[in-house]
Formats: sequence, C-alpha cells, structure tokens
Amino acid sequence: MDYGTLVDYHLHTSRCGHAAGRPEDYAGAAWRLGFREIGFSDHFPLLHIQDPTLSMGWEEFPLYVREVEEARALFPGMRIRLGAEVDYLPQTVSRLRETLGSYPLDYVMGSLHFVDGWGFDDPRYLEGYEHRDLYQLWSRYFDLLGEAAESGLFDILAHPDLIKKFGYRPHQEVTGLYEGCLDRVARAGLALEVSTAGLRKPVGEIYPGEGFLRLCRERDIPVTLGSDAHHPSEVGKDFAMAVELLRRVGYEELALFDGRERSTLRLRA
Repeated sequence: MDYGTLVDYHLHTSRCGHAAGRPEDYAGAAWRLGFREIGFSDHFPLLHIQDPTLSMGWEEFPLYVREVEEARALFPGMRIRLGAEVDYLPQTVSRLRETLGSYPLDYVMGSLHFVDGWGFDDPRYLEGYEHRDLYQLWSRYFDLLGEAAESGLFDILAHPDLIKKFGYRPHQEVTGLYEGCLDRVARAGLALEVSTAGLRKPVGEIYPGEGFLRLCRERDIPVTLGSDAHHPSEVGKDFAMAVELLRRVGYEELALFDGRERSTLRLRA
C-alpha cells in the first residue's frame, strides 16, 4: 500500500517504560515503509500516580522532546510531528492545562486508561472486571470520554473504545452510550483516532469498531490514523485494514496537525 498518502500519529518510545526503541528507530521504520508524515505521542507523565512502567517521569519529558527534534534532523524528507498521549482524569485537568502549553506540541492525544482510579486496560488488574457491572462500567467510561472531549485539553481522542480491550462487553445494547459520547465529541470539535492496536489485543478489533465509526461519520467527526506502535516493527501495522474500514463507512479524509492546528489529507490509499 502507499504509506506516503497516510500518517501514523501514535508512536511510542522507550521513554514510557513499556516500549522499545528511540524516535529515530521508529522514524527509520516509517521512512522505509514510505511514510512522509508521522507523529510521536508517547505517554505524558501521569499526575495521579508514579509508575515508571506506564509513563515517563517529569524529568524525562524535555529529553523526549529533544529526541524527537533530533529525529527530525535525521529525516529531513519526512514531517515528524511532536505529540503526547495524555491521560484524562477529572482531578488533574487544571494542572494539565498549566503544563501542556509549556511545550511546542503539534497535537495532544487524550486517552482513558483509568476509570475512577482503576487501570481497566492493565493486565495486572484484570480481576477488577469480575466485580463490576459491565454496563455501568461502559457507561462511566463513555461519560468520561465525553468529559475529556469537553475539557479543552486535547486535539485527538486515542483508541476511543479501549474499554473493549479484553473482550468484556455488556449484554445490553450500548449504541446509546456511543451516541451520547459522540454528540459531545462533535460539539467539542475533536478528531478521533482509528487505531490498529486493537487487532493485537485480546479483542482482536480495530479501535473503534465499525458501528462506533459509522456514528462518527454521521456526525462528521474527523479521524486520523495510529498504530500505537511500541516497537519499530509495529509502525503502520495493519493499516490496509484500517483504510478499508474507513472507506467502507464513508471517510475520504484524514486529519493532520501542525502546531495544534488541524488540516486534512485526502485518503487515497
């Protein structure tokens, strides 16, 4: 496929504590595939806990910024965007608002990995699913995702239906939860990530699923692409499947970011 007509905006580095490789390793892999634009969005320091296996520390973020800038110098023929994946937690919004503006970011990718303090996508805490009402859990997750969209902190929402990662789904219909959340996302004017990472997880599906993505298209919510690569070999992984899904539901453009300003790229692959 023609990777030169696509972007991969969700690349990690070893700084986050659970990925391998430096920015130049990922950039090199992207260049060999034919990408002409990529973006790094490694995990911004967590504010509510300290866990070096989940995100970099405060002292490391300036080093990460410098390493991405060094990768840009090594690959002048490729646009390399500087982003960050930032966890949304209601109690940290004001502090995040103060700190994110201190860095020359091209985009901020908001994500949810915690619901009321529980790391629902962390296999170390998988037993938490046994004690929860799944419908109430999903309801709370999508309410928080709507809050994240309305917070004004983010440009993109990452892997928006991550709550399905381990395959725990409510028996009840959840379309109403999607719709309520996406109405808020549309009003806030954010883009959503279509992520192939779910294909490598127990659920075995792209984030978001087709039904969710069709609701996005009905609301004209912009989308971008990400692999959520934690190793250079995962850059652009399974993008053919993502593009086929996007075309099937009617998307013809991808969202691009530069200095937190959004533009579009015609989806030609």
